[in-house]
Amino acid sequence: MLSGGKKMAANRSIQTMGDQVYTILRKDICEGRFAPGARLQEIELSEALGVSRSPVREALRRLVSDGLLYIVPNKGTYVKEFTCQDIDEIFDMRVMLESYSISRSQKSMTPEHKQQLLDILQMLEKTHAENNVEQYTRADEELHDAIVALGDNSLVNSTYARVRSMNQQFRVFSLADRTRFDDSLEEHRKIIHALTHGETEEADRINRTHLELACQCIKDQLQKNGTA
Repeated sequence: MLSGGKKMAANRSIQTMGDQVYTILRKDICEGRFAPGARLQEIELSEALGVSRSPVREALRRLVSDGLLYIVPNKGTYVKEFTCQDIDEIFDMRVMLESYSISRSQKSMTPEHKQQLLDILQMLEKTHAENNVEQYTRADEELHDAIVALGDNSLVNSTYARVRSMNQQFRVFSLADRTRFDDSLEEHRKIIHALTHGETEEADRINRTHLELACQCIKDQLQKNGTA
């Protein structure tokens, strides 16, 4: 059961009930606990989470806005089933937003940012060596978030967050092939090296190739699974 009541009302820093439900459901969708095409019903979710239907309804509306759910009039709310065209569109947006941020990165790059990138690389190398794909994808996500943050543009950040939400449930697909997993690490090394050395054009070139390869791998996996 989620926390609530007077304690929550007294501390404005704590998430609202709707925020908590949204965070839980978003994580469950992105991690595949709700399969594409699955119907999400307010009453079942409210009972499972131990909350009223109001915060569940609010969370579902936000997830529709995020592009993770869709509504069929008079039928219900469903987890979005992504097609190869959807994946192409998601990655087209990622390329545009990440390339913009890379082009501006040297203006906002600080020693702290450089260290953050190197720390992420260390985590990528560690999780790759451990063959821990799940943790590797989290470090991968952290890296691309850090790249976008270097653009120092709040609108780009918020747009990227929405695009990333739609991409999250497919991240593991992009590393389904062992060769792709190995190549991904090397690409990340080169991107980070270029960024920390001020080689923005090289960083952008490698990152574009990296995203194109990840996109194709995801589409191949969707077609293999018969879900494209």
